[in-house]
Amino acid sequence: MNSVSDAFGWAFKDPAWLGKIAVQGLITIIPIAGWIATAGWLMLTFENARSGRNELPAAGFHLGRGIGIFGVYFIYGLVFSIPGIIFNSIGAHTVSTPQGFSYTTGSPLGSLWSLVSGLFLDFLAPTLIIMVYHHGFRGGFDFANIWKYATSNVTNSVVAGLIIFVGSLIGAAGIIACCIGVFFTIVYSASISAAVAAWFERTRSAPSAPAMPPTAPAA
Repeated sequence: MNSVSDAFGWAFKDPAWLGKIAVQGLITIIPIAGWIATAGWLMLTFENARSGRNELPAAGFHLGRGIGIFGVYFIYGLVFSIPGIIFNSIGAHTVSTPQGFSYTTGSPLGSLWSLVSGLFLDFLAPTLIIMVYHHGFRGGFDFANIWKYATSNVTNSVVAGLIIFVGSLIGAAGIIACCIGVFFTIVYSASISAAVAAWFERTRSAPSAPAMPPTAPAA
């Protein structure tokens, strides 16, 4: 990829993209096992992208490749959600409508926390993918190196995180297509995350530009 924005179209460079995404989307419908399999597919997609192969991996039950990143995402998501649950529990209140209906809402602080923590996880996502790829499950909890890697170029981390955030919105948009469409857009979203992580790793490891030679003093 020449730029991070190419992540949106990278999957389409594979002539067989439609069939692969469709089959992996059907696998994603299966609770737990299907989700882990698609996490593994994401890691294989990252492997192809970082190697310069414009090819999506074959659809399948890639459980061995997916369990690490799935576990990392699950634990991070669970831990990040706890403060939001607490805020919503404290600030929850019941609203009654003139028609006689009532519903319970959470607190604005809980909603704000969910948004901010979600964006922060997107900021870390490329680094987490890279760390788990190279070091396995434990790499996802090497907090010192994760933070060092993610903040080595904050601008690139922010840009990559925003692309992943947009990709997640695309993934969620599939629910419009009779709900089941969300599984196929989630797989496409996974390809975006993998391509972004490959771009981020490449830019992170690229050598710095050589320093300009000193200017000779004017005569």
